[in-house]
Amino acid sequence: MTTLHPAIERVTDRIIERSKDSRQRYLDLIRREADNQPDHKSVSCSNLAHAFAGAQEDQEALKTGRGPNIGIVTAYNDMLSAHQPYGRYPERLKVYARAVGATCQVAGGTPAMCDGVTQGEMGMELSLFSRDTIALATAVALSHAMYDGMLLLGICDKIVPGLLIGALRFGHLPAVFVPSGPMPTGVSNKEKQRVRQLYAEGKATRAELLDSELGSYHSPGTCTFFGTANSNQMMMEMMGLHVPGAAFIQPGTRLRQAFDRAAVERVVAMNRGGNDYRPLGHCVDEKAIVNAAVGLLATGGSTNHAIHIPAFARAAGIRIDWTDLSELSHAVPLLARVYPNGSGDVNHFHDAGGMGYVIRQLLDAGLAHADVMGVAEERGLDGHGREPWLDEETLAWREVGESGDAEMLRPASDPFQPDGGMRLVEGNLGRACFKSSAVEQSRWTIEAPCRVFSTQKQVADAFAAGELDRDVVVVVRFQGPKANGMPELHKLTPALGVLQDRGYRVALVTDGRMSGASGKVPCAIHCSPEALGGGPLSLLRDGDVVRVSADDGTLTTTADLLGRTPAPDPEPDMGTGRELFAMFRAFADEAEKGGSAMLATAGL
Repeated sequence: MTTLHPAIERVTDRIIERSKDSRQRYLDLIRREADNQPDHKSVSCSNLAHAFAGAQEDQEALKTGRGPNIGIVTAYNDMLSAHQPYGRYPERLKVYARAVGATCQVAGGTPAMCDGVTQGEMGMELSLFSRDTIALATAVALSHAMYDGMLLLGICDKIVPGLLIGALRFGHLPAVFVPSGPMPTGVSNKEKQRVRQLYAEGKATRAELLDSELGSYHSPGTCTFFGTANSNQMMMEMMGLHVPGAAFIQPGTRLRQAFDRAAVERVVAMNRGGNDYRPLGHCVDEKAIVNAAVGLLATGGSTNHAIHIPAFARAAGIRIDWTDLSELSHAVPLLARVYPNGSGDVNHFHDAGGMGYVIRQLLDAGLAHADVMGVAEERGLDGHGREPWLDEETLAWREVGESGDAEMLRPASDPFQPDGGMRLVEGNLGRACFKSSAVEQSRWTIEAPCRVFSTQKQVADAFAAGELDRDVVVVVRFQGPKANGMPELHKLTPALGVLQDRGYRVALVTDGRMSGASGKVPCAIHCSPEALGGGPLSLLRDGDVVRVSADDGTLTTTADLLGRTPAPDPEPDMGTGRELFAMFRAFADEAEKGGSAMLATAGL
């Protein structure tokens, strides 16, 4: 048996000790919930009639309690390409359930917004809080106490964390996440990036830009770059919450359908009435949370998960912070370079060995916990360290072998870089995350006079006017959870990339988010405490020298901030429903705790 790396063991032990009381309260909760779950025979006939009335051909099986009843929580809509395939999933999943003596019902639906559609628009200010909304919707769906297990249909940015947070409050039930897979590869990522930068410089028309974008995002399925959505799928594999190998199989294929069938079979097998009971709350333990973080670091995944991992860990009574992530990052090597950190997309990643290769390398190097419960038929993470295939019509797994592309995937013994590329930077400007895996090492330290902005538009206007053509640290403040919901600032990337390509030393410092699409410009993001309410960023002035360094972990200014008056807090904007989320903004906690109003007010 491989010996666990001492840093992985040390961080895990620290998280276990820190979480001792809160984790025990959580385990006590789900034990009580399991004991209190009503036997359908003892529930009022009127209640049952309401639940079974629309079940059509499954009504008799439900009435007689013939087998377990599985609740489907779906984030289907057909505006979001990744979730469009889910439209037909419930009817298929019901067929698969009947084949193994069970039933399925759609317990409820959740919102599913697309950050790609709302980038730079007002709707982006609802994005982070949509995670809390999804968690609440999941809880409403599961509150009917009619289910013996959960199938969770979600893929994208806030949706998987939201589903997981909500489902964990029903952690006495088994659960399997059911992805639908990425769209086929379109326009190359290099070409897409080239046209975006040309447009930012005024050298490409809007029509040319739209044609390029449509060539990239062109069909049902998940966007193929390694942003938050695909990082979600990677983490569900690392935690053992997928059928092994399910993450990156394209929609509409026979292999995809075999995975969907297997998900139903597994959740039915794991229900409390069988002999392989695996409640979600026991599958998501401290080791599974560490595995999620390790996978994020080993693959160079989305920085959004520096917010999401602490949030869904809290829902299971587990405490993890950015110091833990940074310490893990120093121990975990970078094994993958997937766009925007490399040239190939997730389809190339999967073809080169994908998650089976990554997990096998991590396990063999002692960098991940093999002994998580998971949902695989063979308990633990080991079964996830193989690649899936169809043996005629049967889903099967085989050894993954060597990397199919050394420019995409490398072994732990010869990684792209010796650490995982997500570092904590801190100092008199607060604490922030720096995604070093996406940035050339020569740019890990930037020290320059700053220019301070409060909106993305102000940055765009200054860029267009040539005011940023110099070495500069661009500070975009009042973008935190309490200020405006902590939107992604992805619209900044092309302009900052142009400045960097012109030879300037450029960095971004913000209390907002940049996601997995942050690209090649050094960024200190999620700054905490945020500017609203007098945080350090509110004290900066144009021309103050700011240092951002992933080399020594610093985020500082040489300016004397003592005695300065904070910039005035901006008034929250109205419209696009933003006023309805005033409660979320008012009660949101800091980014390092997950930026959640719901978890904060629940005392979790």
